[in-house]
This record gives sequence, C-alpha cells and structure tokens, in this order.
Amino acid sequence: MEKQVYQQTKDELLKSFDTNEKLGLSEQEVLIRTEKYGKNKLAEAKKRSLFLRFIDQLKDFMVLILIGASLLSFLMAILEKKPEEMFEGGLIIAIVLINALLGIMQESKAEKALESIKAMSSPHAKVIRGGKDLIIDVADLVIGDIVVLEAGDYMPADVRIIQSVNLKADESALTGEAVPVEKSALPLEDLNIPLGDRVNLGFMGTVVTYGRGLAVVTSVGMDTEIGKIAAMLNETESDTTPLQKNIAQLGKFLAIIALAITAVIFAITIIEAYAFSNAPVTFEVWKDALLTSVALAVAAIPEGLPAIITIVLALGMQNLVKQRAIMRTLPAVETLGSTTIICSDKTGTLTQNVMTVQELYLNKNTQKVSNLKMTPQIERLVSYGVLCNDTKIREENDSFVKIGDPTEIAFVDLAITLKENPITINASYDRIHELPFDSERKLMTTVHKFKDGIYAVIKGAPDVLFKRTKFIDDNGSLIPNDAHTIKEFETANNNMADKALRVLAIAYKKVDNVKDVSKLSYADLETDVTLLGLVGMIDPARPEAKDAIVQCKKAGITTIMITGDHKNTAVAIATELGILGKDDIAITGHELDLLSDDEFAQRLAHIRVYARVSPENKVRIVKAWRATGLVVAMTGDGVNDAPSIKQADIGIAMGITGTEVAKGAADMVLTDDNFATIVNAVSEGRAIFSNIKKSIHFLLSCNIGEIVTIFLGTTLGILLFGETVTTLTAAQILWVNLVTDSLMAIGLGLEPKEPDIMDYAPRDSKKSIFSDGLGFKIAWQGLMIGLLTFAAYYIGYTLHFDEAIAASQGHLAASEQAQTYAQTLTFMVLAISQLIHAFNARSETHSPFKLKMNKFLIMAFFISLVLQLVTVAIPFTRNIFGIQVPTLLEWGLIVALSVTPLIVVEITKIFNKVSKKKKTNL
Repeated sequence: MEKQVYQQTKDELLKSFDTNEKLGLSEQEVLIRTEKYGKNKLAEAKKRSLFLRFIDQLKDFMVLILIGASLLSFLMAILEKKPEEMFEGGLIIAIVLINALLGIMQESKAEKALESIKAMSSPHAKVIRGGKDLIIDVADLVIGDIVVLEAGDYMPADVRIIQSVNLKADESALTGEAVPVEKSALPLEDLNIPLGDRVNLGFMGTVVTYGRGLAVVTSVGMDTEIGKIAAMLNETESDTTPLQKNIAQLGKFLAIIALAITAVIFAITIIEAYAFSNAPVTFEVWKDALLTSVALAVAAIPEGLPAIITIVLALGMQNLVKQRAIMRTLPAVETLGSTTIICSDKTGTLTQNVMTVQELYLNKNTQKVSNLKMTPQIERLVSYGVLCNDTKIREENDSFVKIGDPTEIAFVDLAITLKENPITINASYDRIHELPFDSERKLMTTVHKFKDGIYAVIKGAPDVLFKRTKFIDDNGSLIPNDAHTIKEFETANNNMADKALRVLAIAYKKVDNVKDVSKLSYADLETDVTLLGLVGMIDPARPEAKDAIVQCKKAGITTIMITGDHKNTAVAIATELGILGKDDIAITGHELDLLSDDEFAQRLAHIRVYARVSPENKVRIVKAWRATGLVVAMTGDGVNDAPSIKQADIGIAMGITGTEVAKGAADMVLTDDNFATIVNAVSEGRAIFSNIKKSIHFLLSCNIGEIVTIFLGTTLGILLFGETVTTLTAAQILWVNLVTDSLMAIGLGLEPKEPDIMDYAPRDSKKSIFSDGLGFKIAWQGLMIGLLTFAAYYIGYTLHFDEAIAASQGHLAASEQAQTYAQTLTFMVLAISQLIHAFNARSETHSPFKLKMNKFLIMAFFISLVLQLVTVAIPFTRNIFGIQVPTLLEWGLIVALSVTPLIVVEITKIFNKVSKKKKTNL
C-alpha cells in the first residue's frame, strides 16, 4: 500500500513530488503544474447569468405594474386599430428595459471594481523557486512548491512539514482545537491518524503562531481539507455597509410615501374626470391616470441609489489604492472618514524603518560607530549581532543583498561597515538550536558551535536582559552582577534612549555538557546570562509624519503612539513629531497594568504615548477608546497585533513588514507602511462619504421635484385652468428619470476632494446622513424645482390657450394645444433644471465654479443634455413624447427657470458664509 504523505520520510516525500529542498521548482515546472492542477484558490459560488440579473432588475412590483399597463395600452391600440396610440406604451416599455440595462451595467461596474480590490489584497506566500526566495500570490502556488513558513503566516495550502524550528500552528479554524499545535518534520507511522493529530502536516487557512519551518505543498485549491468543506457550502458573503442598509430602509420608506402620493394623485385624477369633465370617462382616462401615477412612483423611488453608492464606494477603494492604501471591505471605506483616534506603531510607521547603528556600549564605555576601532570585544559583539539574526544574506556583484527585519539588517550593516563578512561569520558558527523572538519575552536566542564549546547568544530588550544577568563581560573578564554595575548599563541605556536611539542588549551563555541541545527551553538558555553590551540604533522620524500629525490635529483626530520600545526613546520621537504636548503623558505597559479600568478611563484622554506594551495592552487601549464612542484606527504588523487590529473600528496592517495574519485581520493595508498614508486615506474616506451624500442630495431633491410637479398639476388643475390637466405623461416622467439620474449621480460620486475636507472634526458615525441640515436642503431644493417646473406649465398653458382662443379655435382645441406646449416647457424645465441642480450638490458650502473641475460630471451633463434636446430636435421623438418645438421666447423661459435653482442656492451659500463669519467674529 502506498504511504500517505504524513508517513513518508523527507527524502521519500521530495522524490514523490519531484522537488528539491534547496532549489525548489523551476519556473517551467511551475507552469506545467499550474496547467495540470489549476490555481490554488477555492471555487467561488456560481454567478447569476446575465439573463437572470436582467430579470432581477424588472422584479420590482411598481415596474411590473407599469409594464402590465403599457402592454394593456399596446393591446387596446391594436384592437381599436389606432397605431398612433401604440407609441406611448412601446416607449414606456423601451425606457423600462433601458433602465434595467443601466442597472446591470452599474452592478457589473461595482462588481469588477470590488474584484480588482480583492485581487490586490490577496495573501502572499514565501517560496523557494530556482534556488531563490520569492514572494508570490497564494493563488500561484503549485503542488511540490517549497514554502517558507514564519510566525504570522497563513498556511497557504495543505503542506507537509520538512523542517521545523519550534513551529506551532493555530488549527482551531479547521479542527476546533484552541491550543496551537507543535509541528514536527518527522514521519508518522500509523495509517489512520485523525486530522488534528497529523502533526507533520499544515492545513490551508490555519495560522503559524510561532517559530519557522519549510514545507512541501501537497494539495491546492479545492483538494485541500478546507476546500473539501467549502465544496459542501454554496454561500456568498454579504459585504453591505451600514450606509447601504440605511439607504435600503430609506428606499422602502420613500417607496411607501411615493405609493401613497401616487395613489392620491390617481384618485384625484379619476375624481376630477368624473366630476368636472363633460365628456364620458373612458378606459383611456383610467389608463392614462394609472400610467402617470405608476410612472411617478417608479421615478420617485430611488431604486438605483444602492447600486450608485456601491459604485462610489468601490471606485473610492480603487482611488485609495493610488494613495497606497488597500481597503479590504466596503464597510471600512464608509467608516474611514469618521476616524477620530489613530493608534499608531512607532517603528516603520512614524519612523523610516531604516535602522542604522549609531553607538555601542561595552567595557563601561559608550563609543560612536563613526569613531570605532576594531578590538576583540567589539568584534565579538558584532559577530553575536550577526549570529542571533534571521536576515537572509547573499553576495551579488561584489555587494550584499539583505532580506529581513530592518533592526536585524542594522547588525549586518554594522559588520559590513567594520569590514567583517556576515556570510563568513554565519558559516563559521553553525546554528544548532533557536528560540525565535516573540513580543511576550522580548528576546531572541540562537545556539551555536564555537571552538571552545556551545554558546547561546541572546539579543533583546535591555530591561528584560538586565533582570536575567548573572555576570557582566568587562573586557573579557566576568564580573558578578551587582546593583552598581547594572546601574551603569541602565544609565547608558537611558542616555541612548533620550537621543531617540532604539537600544538592544547582547548577552551569551555557555551550555556545554548537554546531550540534546534542541530540548533546551527559555529557562535553560535565557536565565543567568552574561551581559556583553548595548547597541543603540537610530530609526529617524519620517519627515512627512510631522506634517500629517499637524493635519490630524486640525481635522480633530488624536494621534496615539504605541510601541514596544523604551519609554525614553518613544518620548523623544513623540516630542519631535508633535504627538506629545505639555499636558500629555507617556506610560509603559507595566504602568498600564497597574491601573484599574476606572483609573485608566480617567487618564485616557491625557495619555499620548504607550511604551513597552504587550498585545493585551494594545487590545485594552483600543477597547478603552471605543468605549468613549469614538472611531478608532489601530496599526500593527505582527501576529500578536492581530487581536488589537481586529478590535479596532479600522484595523490597519503594514504591507511591507506586516505578517499575513495581521493583513488578514485588517480592514486596510498600507503598501508603504507610512503614517502619512493613513491620514491621506482618512481624507479620501471623508471625500468618499461626502460624495455619497452629494449623490443622495441630488437624487432625492430631484425626485421630490418630480412629485411636487405632478401633485400641483393634479390638485390645482381645476382651480387654475378650470379643467383636469396632465403636467407630464408617463413616458415623459420616465424619460426625465432616465436622463437625469444615473450618469449625473455617478458623476457627483467622482467629485474631486474639497480643499477644506480636513478642516472639520470627524462626522459622528451614529448620526443620520440627513443630519446637519442635509434633509432640510433636500426638501426645500426639491420643492423649489417642483414649483419652478409647475410655473413653466402654468405659463405655457396660459400663453398658448389665450393664443388659441384669439385664433378663434374652440375651447377643446385650445386646451389640447395649450397642454401640448405646457407639457413641452414642463418636460424641458424639469430635466434641464435637474441637470443644472447637480452642480449645486457639488458642495454644501463652496461655489461649484470655485472648485476643481469635475470632468466626469461635465461629461455626464453634456451627454444627458444632448439626449434631452434630441427629444425636441427630431420629429419622430417629438411625436412619441407628444411635444412641440419651443419658440425663442420659450427657450429663454426654459433657460431662465432651469438656472434659477443654481442662482438661488448660490445666494444661500453666500448668505450662510456671511452669517457664519459674523458669528465667528462675535
């Protein structure tokens, strides 16, 4: 019987998968295996066909009624042999179908935008191919790939471990086992071993929590254990934002109101027809009343608003990518603009993450690197710094290529500066055991073979190593540790930290007479050590970070520094950047642990710097700020940062130095690890939400204008004209809705950022989108558009009725002529005033003429305007819409009434600015 992969030895495994531990697969072999086995990704739920999505657009109850009424009208025209009456029914159906096609296009655009963002934020894996370490998309893994595993990585596929250095994995997502499993590279003998006990296997989607290792990919995609589970499910995740949910609820509310109003309009129309018309009430009257009422309901309900919001959010996500911030979810984009607190890591985010060793302290002396002269002790310190180090180093073209953590690279650079070859150092002292760094211990230990025995080399936080020191190496002589000697080290540490240097201590311990070094634990290797010296390195503050923090203060955003560094180092950098003010304080994680929840809550607002923090401290800080009701952003890069990143309203992971687990927990990934990018992203988030408000402002005010126009015509027709009138036909209403809504709303959604977007405090995320006066603006501006449009009808009707009577036409002929011209003016004013009104919605405070040009909105305006003008320019369209060519005087009237909303809103903006200025001066 063929052995299972967990039963095979390493050599058997490599042979069966035709791969090489050192070289990995060749690029050609990767292509062959990709073709054979497919991509390493789970199958997605089958998408609905284009036809079904088209049908979905027509499922709305009101749309079905409209289609039904149109078909009935169409049928009656055929039965009565009146082909001229077929146009309106056919036109309404055509407009409904065009609207449905536009809806599909909007959905597809949003879907594509989201898929492109999803691709950008896909996880990565480290592999060995062609003898080189590469970082690739997880989807590009193939069977037989050699994968490098480190703490913070996701298992990128199902793998067999072939090398394990204290490797542990959290497999709770698959097995339910909460305790991380220690992984082994040894073969297992039994055949039928439960999944959770196959300790030499790694499973796709589980998390490496500790150590490092190498593994061979044995299964990809749907053939993995998680893939088999996924095959049983057919669910798609909903990524609806709170705003989208609110808008959906608003849509239902508006639908009820619209239905009520249209029912009233329908009832009044029929009552007027029976009460005031001399002619008998025919089917035609009922049909026209029904079509007009239902068309108004369809136009009044903003059914396209959720799709437009999705498009704006998705396009905003794409724009954020250009700003070097990848948003992983739509809700995060919405929340981003409300950010009030930014809890930022120091290293690499507020600083440049380019570490350079500046000073050394050993033999009771502090020496600058620029003045160093090589001595045996300095050589020993430099060598230990290179040995206790995971930087990958190779020589290319007479120079060293280094891949690793900037802090560890600084030790390698120091060796190179002092003419020592780091590759030679590593080759001279074999590493036989190690205890990887973690944020709890704040130490890293490696064990090596030296000429005179086996030594553990320890590097880490000085205050931690000071407590574990038994001897101090003073120029080769071992001095027992005492309070006075260690005090000198503490003073040197503080002096370096005050200069904003990051300080690490180097120590060692001889571990001879041990049968199995691999069994040595933390207690064996990291206690009773000999302290050798201190290394102080600088990580300069990012120049742009200071300006970004100033911008945060202006925008009402508080910046908090959270770091694992020494308190003095943190304070020095925080003061330089302007985070720490006169009344602000800095505390350590230990000091935080001593505070009760009530005491912490009382001091919270004054603490701006947290140093020497643990992962638990970070979670507590985030929870405390969120308890105040503020929106909190939290940055991080390590596996231990994932809980606090997940806890925050906006979790932010570093794209360069961040682990896959941190990225997986985050809402936003920075591709440049820069604090200034967070501030830019918040600015963009505010702009995105502002643009959504602009689209809502425009659509709802226009819808109100349409309702007011029809309602006034229906209710005031008898009073003003002595007969029932129809201000707009069903076809005209639907056409205006088609021409004015989609393109203009999307154009507003792409509005450039307003110049003072960061001059205001963050919006309250608990407030309604209609708060702060937006609801009132929508109402009065919609009413204004409706009144102006009805005024166009009144003027057109009066003018042409009088002309027809003067021409000795009968009352009926005069009324028909007057209604045709009145409807023409109404049709044009309603459409053009809405198109112009879109420019009002560009800003609640600024004139649209003083803002940066929005080429998308201008393009949408001219396309929509041309479509509207075509209806009067071509005889065919004039006939089907039942309109006439306006006279020169009427064109002047159309323009005057259409631009009035722009003029009125501009005047109110000026008035509001003057009023605000007076209040400020008072």
